[in-house]
Amino acid sequence: MSTKTEHQAHPGPEPLDVHDPRLSRFDIVREGARRDDIEIVHYEEQVVPGSKAERRLTRTVASFFLLTGLAATAFLAIYIWWPWEYEPGTGGDKYYTPLLGLTLGVALLGIGFGILTWGKKLLPKEVSIQDRHENDPNAPESRKITGETMLYLADELGVKRRPLLGISLLAGLAPVGAVAAAPLVGGLISDPHKNNQMFTTGFAPADGHKIRLVREDGRPIRPADISAGGQLTVFPGIEHGVSNRHADSPTLLIHLRESDAQVSREANQRVGHGNYMWGNYAAFSKICTHAGCPASLYEQQTNRLLCPCHQSQFLITDNARPVFGPASRRLPQLPIEVDDEGFFVARSDYTETVGPDFWERP
Repeated sequence: MSTKTEHQAHPGPEPLDVHDPRLSRFDIVREGARRDDIEIVHYEEQVVPGSKAERRLTRTVASFFLLTGLAATAFLAIYIWWPWEYEPGTGGDKYYTPLLGLTLGVALLGIGFGILTWGKKLLPKEVSIQDRHENDPNAPESRKITGETMLYLADELGVKRRPLLGISLLAGLAPVGAVAAAPLVGGLISDPHKNNQMFTTGFAPADGHKIRLVREDGRPIRPADISAGGQLTVFPGIEHGVSNRHADSPTLLIHLRESDAQVSREANQRVGHGNYMWGNYAAFSKICTHAGCPASLYEQQTNRLLCPCHQSQFLITDNARPVFGPASRRLPQLPIEVDDEGFFVARSDYTETVGPDFWERP
């Protein structure tokens, strides 16, 4: 590597006047490289300007960018108009997420292959070597050289003499920009809260009637069906209440021992849930507030409920407060009572949102 002392001993050719209007842009770029102690060892065009090879490669790159535009436009069309709400059976909603992934993947691949082909096949090849040097980047000539170098790089992209590349690049990237913005404006396209589905479960009273708690086979539950220290998974006693249509509704009904029930009642009083329990019975959502897994492993000796997915633990006698693991919010408690026929019913729907946190949760 050359040193400053060596350059003083061998100063080389006199510097050119970069403001000379007779100099081409490449002459200025070459002069700037020389002043930065850069030797251009090899420089050549990969294709002859105006040749069949150039036109063929231009069409290939343009095809990739246009494919990107078509795929991104398809993503937007699917995002806006394709049915996305879950319906039982094999409806079109099952293809919503796969189609979004497919179209977005094709769009990104189109951009990648287009840029790679452009860079590998159309741009000139250059090999340069630079020695260590010192220079004032704020000098007027340095600014002139830097500006001309940037403009020369733009020229080397060949967009001016290959307008198809510029048009296809714009046509391809504009829809990609819209794809990036689509999730941000999605709520303006379709109201995500219609039917209030984020804040209600199958236990919401229907026509003024309170919803019974039932087993998986649909049978209602009496207090005598669960022994002290026991627990049972229950569902809303409505049509399709045990199906995925009400996947946010599975609830753990627990019969606490007398001493534990007293501790739990006191904890409920502290948070304003004084009437949420019925006797020694309490009901909590089984949907873990961390990632939505079923928190179903109940340890009656410690009154902890464990989620097996990521090991979150909730203390039932303290309003199902998280005491271990990644969950940061307690399990919502379902207010319960017993109806005139002696069966458990939900006094109301959950008063807190069920499941993992989301940005609109109060």
